[in-house]
Amino acid sequence: MHYATIKWADVANGPGVRVSLFVSGCTHHCPGCFNEEAWDFCYGQPFTQVEEDKILEALAPSYLKGLSLLGGEPFEPANQAVLLPFLRRVKEKYPDKEIWCYSGYTLDGELWQDSRARCEHTDEMLSLIDVLVDGRFVEELKDLNLRFRGSANQRIIDVPSSLKAHQVVEWKGGHTIQPIQK
Repeated sequence: MHYATIKWADVANGPGVRVSLFVSGCTHHCPGCFNEEAWDFCYGQPFTQVEEDKILEALAPSYLKGLSLLGGEPFEPANQAVLLPFLRRVKEKYPDKEIWCYSGYTLDGELWQDSRARCEHTDEMLSLIDVLVDGRFVEELKDLNLRFRGSANQRIIDVPSSLKAHQVVEWKGGHTIQPIQK
């Protein structure tokens, strides 16, 4: 897997100060995407043990709230294969740090049902993620006033609550609310 960039003190992609890893590779190709260069799976640098260790070290200070995964697309199967062992390390070392993930795939669509995104790593990867911002970016629904998302169709999901309830439960600033109605 390659990565486009790592932001060491990001405040835009989840609450608080976070480390954000922008992976490379995305097959969605959403019109108006802010990170179009990261569609290429070979864009940027290889994600190696060195980068993993640097991220783990960077997460140590108590003021760092957690890790955010963006793209590209973290749930491309090739990216899941690399991210899963890394996320295990993050959760083992920092069980109280939040992991956020941004994906064009939807939880109750491609990630829970048979699809090109769902693979042998998906369920465990989801079990390690606290919050999922799901849904493709839709340029016509772009809204700069939205918190932690780019277009109105995207949802901010409490993943542990959703897994427990077997339905999508919206995240609301650290606490859950009623399941999202379809």
